[in-house]
Amino acid sequence: MNSKSDIAPNFNLTDKVAFITGAGRGIGRACALACAAAGADIVLGVRDIVAAAAVIIEIESLGRQVLPVKLDISRRTDVDASVAAAIARFGRIDILVNNVGVAPENPAEDVTEKDFDLILEVNLKGTFFMTQVIARTMIERKSGRIINISSQAGTVTLHGESIYCMSKAAINHLTRCLALEWAPYGITVNTVAPTFIWTDSTRPALADPDFHRRTLAHIPLGRIGHTSDVVGAVVFLASPASALITGTNLLVDGGWSVH
Repeated sequence: MNSKSDIAPNFNLTDKVAFITGAGRGIGRACALACAAAGADIVLGVRDIVAAAAVIIEIESLGRQVLPVKLDISRRTDVDASVAAAIARFGRIDILVNNVGVAPENPAEDVTEKDFDLILEVNLKGTFFMTQVIARTMIERKSGRIINISSQAGTVTLHGESIYCMSKAAINHLTRCLALEWAPYGITVNTVAPTFIWTDSTRPALADPDFHRRTLAHIPLGRIGHTSDVVGAVVFLASPASALITGTNLLVDGGWSVH
């Protein structure tokens, strides 16, 4: 006879602590709220704690604890201090969602050294050291879920975004490397790679009829994504239901990458 665990996947995050970076708006905010709704307490990594007041209230209204921490992942001092504050408050971090990323757009021939350095400093260096610091605590506990918010840009080409695409491809492969290294400690490492998603930052471009039309031409399912499309994948990878999944890049792209 099958046990309940054999037939009913467990997406519950009750009693877990999730650290979400870039959690003040957009996909990061949605991830924080979704993890809280699934039962997790939240460490809210934001640049401006005052500006994050609304999402803090929303998480508390779900009956979860929330710790806002000031975080610029390009600053190692912020990384160390925010993780120390999270451990002091909750005693552990069970889930890390690396959401922060930047994407100054330029044709390859016009990319400046400043833009190049910014993308690598935030998307690669910042993500790596944020992950390293938290993974050390997970290694001690022999348990953890790490989810990197990548992009379809790590798999497909996007005009004018060569350096951003390069950085996301690097995140995808870094994920595979870390998944292999940390599997013996019970840590899973995966990426979620969205297509264009309606957020405050993408709305101006997507509101342009020509850009919107050209974007939809690449998406077989025929629509721009919403943050709700992304957070389902994040909660799944954070939950016990994904216990045997690691090193995977889960594309949430409406079929863009199948071309």
